[in-house]
Amino acid sequence: MAEFLTKYKRTHYCGNLDISLTGQEVILMGWAHRRRDHGGVIFVDLRDREGIVQVVFNPDAGENVHGEAHKIRNEFVLAVRGNVRKRPEGMENPALKTGEIEVIISELEIMNESKTPPFSFDDEEISENVRLKYRYLDLRRPAIQKNLFLRSRLAAATRRYFEENGFIEVETPFLGKSTPEGARDYLVPSRISKGMFYALPQSPQIFKQLLMVSGFDRYFQIVKCFRDEDLRADRQPEFTQIDVEMSFITEEDIMNMMEGLMKAIFKACLDKELTLPLPRLTYHEAICRYGKDNPDVRFGMEIVDLTDIVKDSGFKLFAEVAASSGVIKAIKAEQASTLSRKDLDVLKDFVAIYGAKGLAWAKVNAADWTSPIFKFLKLEEVALIAKAMSAKEGDIIFFVADTPKVVSDSLGNLRLNLGKKLNLIDPEALAFTWITEFPLMEYSETEKRFVSTHHPFTSPFLEDLPLMTTDPGKVRARAYDLVLNGSEIGGGSIRIHHKEVQSQVFSALKLSDEEARLKFGYLLDALEYGAPPHGGLAFGLDRLTMIMTKAESIRDVIAFPKTQKAACLMSDAPSKVSIEQLMELSLKIVQ
Repeated sequence: MAEFLTKYKRTHYCGNLDISLTGQEVILMGWAHRRRDHGGVIFVDLRDREGIVQVVFNPDAGENVHGEAHKIRNEFVLAVRGNVRKRPEGMENPALKTGEIEVIISELEIMNESKTPPFSFDDEEISENVRLKYRYLDLRRPAIQKNLFLRSRLAAATRRYFEENGFIEVETPFLGKSTPEGARDYLVPSRISKGMFYALPQSPQIFKQLLMVSGFDRYFQIVKCFRDEDLRADRQPEFTQIDVEMSFITEEDIMNMMEGLMKAIFKACLDKELTLPLPRLTYHEAICRYGKDNPDVRFGMEIVDLTDIVKDSGFKLFAEVAASSGVIKAIKAEQASTLSRKDLDVLKDFVAIYGAKGLAWAKVNAADWTSPIFKFLKLEEVALIAKAMSAKEGDIIFFVADTPKVVSDSLGNLRLNLGKKLNLIDPEALAFTWITEFPLMEYSETEKRFVSTHHPFTSPFLEDLPLMTTDPGKVRARAYDLVLNGSEIGGGSIRIHHKEVQSQVFSALKLSDEEARLKFGYLLDALEYGAPPHGGLAFGLDRLTMIMTKAESIRDVIAFPKTQKAACLMSDAPSKVSIEQLMELSLKIVQ
């Protein structure tokens, strides 16, 4: 092995060979993906990170080469020297980028052997637990490598863009102070300060604001963040953010800059041109039209408010809901004749998940409706509903009557369910939408107080400040999210830079001066030393990569991810530590 590497250096990656290299000598290194013995001639598919090429061992290559080739098994590490030639007529493999050529080997070195892998790299149905247990092997699979290559290009394009636009990359600390205002912190005990703890950052929020106070003006960072929360397909306990902050700006400045970033990223990574500016919806518009603040706008089926039409209806449920300040809204599935009565019953169970007590439906016919509620409605009500819904023969209208939140949640999620079931979503489409003017705070029934919708440093609209003491739930935030295909990929806000406004927000959140100083004292102090107007945004790099690669799980775009129980099956983390380590930290495990 050492002799081969001393004599030769790799000339090409396997997947980069093509017909233009015919007749040239090449030196390749990689893994044996597959071996076939065809009556003396041995074929090996040699694989590296760039792809696969067929290498050929002929008997006349000599016993040192051909004899060694008989020993090759899957995943042996090989180094070969040989000449590129065009494959014989009719033997081309159009499924491979290198399918027109093969390499006739004149020298072979088996650099290392391999046990039989626990799964085939061509198998798409491998158990995820097995894949994560042997992640170092799973990462050899071309599909996973392709995801990580795109992730790398995404990070490189991000750094290029920000450097070209005058940003400075600054690293912020991982060991910080616990400020439990959002998700649960990961705590790190201090050995030196007994009984004290650091917290791993949920985001660099306070530090990037301090950098604006420090005069850096334009900051960015690609940074790890940590949240000790329940996991799902698109969440991990440790995740990566593209973090940005700017001074002397408005929402318009930040959104324009971030649209430019998206344009640069999608061009560099997918060679797709985005049309700017991107569409915008207020939070109120998004909830009214789509039922969600992260709407998938790749298809229509918008929600329509029918309350005024049916508030005096003969259908008792509609009338009662309207009389109790509830709402009656509907969505229309166009030409949905494929939905059976059984499907409709299943959809009724589906909306129950979101609190709906029922789901009324109506199949639109030329003369009337096929519907359990048709007989309770006046003909003029039917006509007005049909007009409001732009209903045509073959459509199905779905109604939910309840509180505004239950109706929005139910119809918003039913819309997505039907969009997938009826194949209304173009998987190749890129539908971006800014969502703006979120509520600054929302009432928590658990805590019996208002809590921040985003975080407590988000600036309210100044004209809404009088509502802070009378109706905090109606105060709008100078906040904005960027949504792509129904997933929030980034969010941010204009920050509070006046101490007086920050105090008003803390007061509305029932956060005493003592609590505020205990948690955020150093930020409050900094705001007294000439803090500029500033704001920023953070993109979820993992989630963005997941959408761009069409991965099913965020774990497929992270090199060494955790399971839904926040465990690493490969390294067996988290794990127990020795009693000596616990004693050093003055910790005791309580059963």
